[in-house]
Amino acid sequence: MRNKKIKIAICYDFGGTLAPGNMQEHSLLPALKLKAKDFWKEVKDFAQKNNMNEILSYMYLTLEKSKQANQQIKRKAFKDHGKNIKLFEGVDKYFDLINAYAAEKNITIEHYIISSGLKEIIEGTKIKKHFRYIYASEFHYDVNGVAVWPACDVDYTLKTQFLFRVNKGTFEIWDNSKINKYTPENERYIPFKRMIYIGDGETDIPCMKMVNYQGGYSVAV
Repeated sequence: MRNKKIKIAICYDFGGTLAPGNMQEHSLLPALKLKAKDFWKEVKDFAQKNNMNEILSYMYLTLEKSKQANQQIKRKAFKDHGKNIKLFEGVDKYFDLINAYAAEKNITIEHYIISSGLKEIIEGTKIKKHFRYIYASEFHYDVNGVAVWPACDVDYTLKTQFLFRVNKGTFEIWDNSKINKYTPENERYIPFKRMIYIGDGETDIPCMKMVNYQGGYSVAV
């Protein structure tokens, strides 16, 4: 038992944490000939006018703007936009370095994304391979692979749900039974006290507070 590796989880926001700004601004909005400032203002106005979640508002308007631009938004197109994401300096080397350092300490790290951005874009980035699971907003696609409807939206309070999924090892978002089932602390996949949350903005505060309250650690970028 002495040599058994300790498993910890590091959970990251994406935009503003691993890459500058909002991921949609790198190439998606320019491809739709949209100015970021104008688009996000329209998102906020549309959400207020329709008493709507802002994440659902931006997902809806992304589809509408693509139709107006006569561009079908396919899963592959989103992943191609992910290839254009410019990461913060050092991020592409960070994962191998932190994993190697952890191994020296007899620790195994599992990396997770918990983001309000688009999962499909993150899946197109060169660091996708490092993540055990990516929790982010994503679309449902028709038989032709065209985005038609939100499959999942992740806002600042919903982010905490995914910390519990990591904590219990219940990873599939459709699984409501196991996530709500009582699990003794000593049977949980990764205890909160062995969890680190890294984020940059106000939307990360609920996750940071919850992880800290449960004995883990939070890092503000």
